[in-house]
Amino acid sequence: MADTIDFENSYVFRPAHELTTKTGTWRIPPGLRKTLPFYLHKPWARLGKPILLFEYMAKHCGPISHYMLFGNHVIFLSDPAAIREVLINQAGKFVRERTIVRLKILLGEGLLTSDDPTHKRSRRIVAPAFHRQRIYDYGSEMVRSTLHWRDQWSDGAIVDMNAEMMTLSLDIVARTLFDTEVDDDIREINEQTNVIMRIYNFLIAFPNAEAFLKYKIPMPGLSKFAKARAGLDKVVRRIIADRKVANAADPEHADRKDLLSMLLSSRDEDGSELSDEQLRDEVLTIFLAGYETTANALSWTWYLLATNPEHQERLFEEVRQVLDGRAPTLDDYANLKYTQMVFAEAMRLYPPAWAMGRKSTEPFEIGPYRMPAGTHVFISQYILQRDERYYPDPLRFDPLRHTEEEKAKRDKFEYFPFGGGPRQCIGEGFAWLEGVMLIATIAQKWRLEWIPGQPVEVEEKITLRPKYPMRVTLHAR
Repeated sequence: MADTIDFENSYVFRPAHELTTKTGTWRIPPGLRKTLPFYLHKPWARLGKPILLFEYMAKHCGPISHYMLFGNHVIFLSDPAAIREVLINQAGKFVRERTIVRLKILLGEGLLTSDDPTHKRSRRIVAPAFHRQRIYDYGSEMVRSTLHWRDQWSDGAIVDMNAEMMTLSLDIVARTLFDTEVDDDIREINEQTNVIMRIYNFLIAFPNAEAFLKYKIPMPGLSKFAKARAGLDKVVRRIIADRKVANAADPEHADRKDLLSMLLSSRDEDGSELSDEQLRDEVLTIFLAGYETTANALSWTWYLLATNPEHQERLFEEVRQVLDGRAPTLDDYANLKYTQMVFAEAMRLYPPAWAMGRKSTEPFEIGPYRMPAGTHVFISQYILQRDERYYPDPLRFDPLRHTEEEKAKRDKFEYFPFGGGPRQCIGEGFAWLEGVMLIATIAQKWRLEWIPGQPVEVEEKITLRPKYPMRVTLHAR
């Protein structure tokens, strides 16, 4: 990205300095003197593009940088040691940052949005569904769904791989985690999620959105969100109600080991069942997180393979040798090493969870700096995993960056697409298994050819979505 200002000699830059306030004396990292002139300066004139801001700060302000936003201190970290301090060593001093907390108007007090002690309770309840052995049991269903999906395609057809991965991943989550058939109601989840993602940035930035929604004050974006949320609620509550009816009619039905069964049989510390609202929050959170993130990771994977045909052919050669024409099984996972590396490299370049935020509840020190309570901290996997300090020629797609030897050289927070610390994604194992099995199953039958001339751009929503369709031509192997 070409620089358009002389940063060091610009009024935009402020070096590290001390700041004395009523609450104490603080050591502030270098960063931006004023954010408004910065935002108005090309090419950052378009609001809602935090990646551009973070890229600029990492390049010009250093690994720990600072700016003010609406009177709040904000620091951005692009240093693995500093990230470790926030996510692990001093994790007890931080809670979820506003952009995630704001999602409570959609997800309620689910696993993604809640803080302790609610978060610990949710994680305890959900954890058995993501136990290693339970995840392995999902593998055969993942392959069955993918086989059915890939066999509906035809030679020479043009498909949007982002749309295909969204619906296939939703199918897999519905069957594995909720043991439910994919019908029109389940497809409604995908449609309403797309609506919400399109207005997500507006929703996060809109002041007092909760009050507007509570009192049903008509606003174009919020009204659209409210309608989409109601559609999601209807589907989720129907799934829960149907399962309760089935369990009452057949007690053996309640002994199934899918996530929904575990939620229905779980108890709070006082012995009470989860309320309907608690069930709704957890089911909706897992539904959205379980299919949205993996679908986006796979969409970017197919884009990278289709635009790097030499890697696609090497992938196919591994699949041919390992599977010898049969469908993959769990026993094949360990031998699909290049397939794993392909998926890993795709998530390096396009991590589905592209950034995370925390807010300090007390003063904290990080490096040579000291910041007050209430400081917002942002971390971006997207920025750090494209940093040339850790990845030479960082924009080049190279799966061999993820051999065992290369992984052993890296710090944990040089590659962390699933986060880290106490809140590391509980579904990481599920996503890895689904991604590898699905890639191998599709690559076994189809070669993807990228249709040139298409725009490719990321959308910084809750996840890192492709902004435009990702159309490829299918060629039978």
